[in-house]
Order: sequence, then C-alpha cells, then structure tokens
Amino acid sequence: MKVRVRYFASIREAIGQGGEELQARGETLGALRDELIARGEPYASALARGRAVRMALDQAMSDESAALREGCEVAFFPPVTGG
Repeated sequence: MKVRVRYFASIREAIGQGGEELQARGETLGALRDELIARGEPYASALARGRAVRMALDQAMSDESAALREGCEVAFFPPVTGG
C-alpha cells in the first residue's frame, strides 16, 4: 500500500530527507519500521531497534501495532523534551 513517511529532527538529519512516499509491504507501523531498517544505512542507524523512536499515524501518537491504511501518513521522530 502507498504511504507517506515523514522524518523529523535528528532522524531527518541522519536520513537526509524530510519525507518520501513508498509502497509498504507490511501492515503495521512496526513492520514499516523494519522495512526501512532493512534498507541499510542511513535508515538502519536512525531507526534501529533499541533506539528511542516515536511514531505517529495520521498525526496521532501510535505504537508499533497500529495498522497502516492506503494513503496514510506516518511520522518518525526522536523523543522530545522541553524546558
């Protein structure tokens, strides 16, 4: 299914782009993350398992079990602290 992926903050800097459209093979946010990691560098480092990465599906914070839908927007970003 076609999804729009957006990258923010340090993840955007590491990957070198703010977003892309792609054909996702998996059905969940976690599966999409694994697909991106499998692309190799720089995705593998930026989205690595064990690294704190927040995810949103259609602008709502979501966990890895959230189901993707045709045309949805996924966002990946590091945890943010304020002060």
